[in-house]
Amino acid sequence: MSAPSDIAALNEKLDSLIDLISRAVPAAPVPADFEAADAFVWSPNPGELMPVAKVNRVDIALLCAVSHVRDLLLDNTRRFAKGLPANNALLWGARGMGKSSLVKAAQAAVNTELGSSTLKLIEIHREDIESLPKLMAQIRSAAFRFIVFCDDLSFDHDDTSYKSLKAVLEGGIEGRPENVLFYATSNRRHLLPRDMMENERSTAINPSEAVEEKVSLSDRFGLWLGFHKCSQDDYLDMVRGYADHYGLYVVEETLRAEALEWSTTRGSRSGRVAYQFIQDLAGRLGKSLD
Repeated sequence: MSAPSDIAALNEKLDSLIDLISRAVPAAPVPADFEAADAFVWSPNPGELMPVAKVNRVDIALLCAVSHVRDLLLDNTRRFAKGLPANNALLWGARGMGKSSLVKAAQAAVNTELGSSTLKLIEIHREDIESLPKLMAQIRSAAFRFIVFCDDLSFDHDDTSYKSLKAVLEGGIEGRPENVLFYATSNRRHLLPRDMMENERSTAINPSEAVEEKVSLSDRFGLWLGFHKCSQDDYLDMVRGYADHYGLYVVEETLRAEALEWSTTRGSRSGRVAYQFIQDLAGRLGKSLD
């Protein structure tokens, strides 16, 4: 018969073993409560959708210098929310011109128009693209419609995760779920750096096929929206729009001069630069941007 001390030692070892096993086995993902929020962030490990209580977005009316692409994306999003055919969208071009802001604003605007919260926004980080099939499995049968959004999407030379995205967009035996659209922003029209494309063409046995597989990824986005550097007038319109929206009352000549000086010190004009100027102006005026 074992001594009590031996049994205690054995129990202690078993407890330690159970603790080690529980740490090694990932916790089961918690099913998403889609009623909890209008937006979520995808966490691939263990595979959960984290609700976002307050989305960092601007009102769609403030995106005035990109009105053409704004209306195109808004219409595409509206049709999708109503269950009508719509396209995956690639928003590409100049930095700071409101690509990601437009995606978030369009989702909110459509929900407001329809008077419901049936359209959900899910952000997936660039480094988690390979987990897209896992995400699709969670939302495929949900009674909501989803825009899966990846900001600043691009692929480098040895990156093969683009294959997961291709399968979700159109390929694969199941295809894209009927209740899912994919929106992405990128500074690159074809999601690949130009020097990489040219290098692969120059070193390939068959140059025309060398980058075809990767370039075909961008072809799976039916809606391409280009964002270009803004003019001085567009930049000033953005500044004035923000100032009016937030109630920052400044003499027009003063506002114009200070906004132009601000853009000169930054060496660029864009929606982001305009908003940064407004933040500085509001701080100097002792106003909050709520």
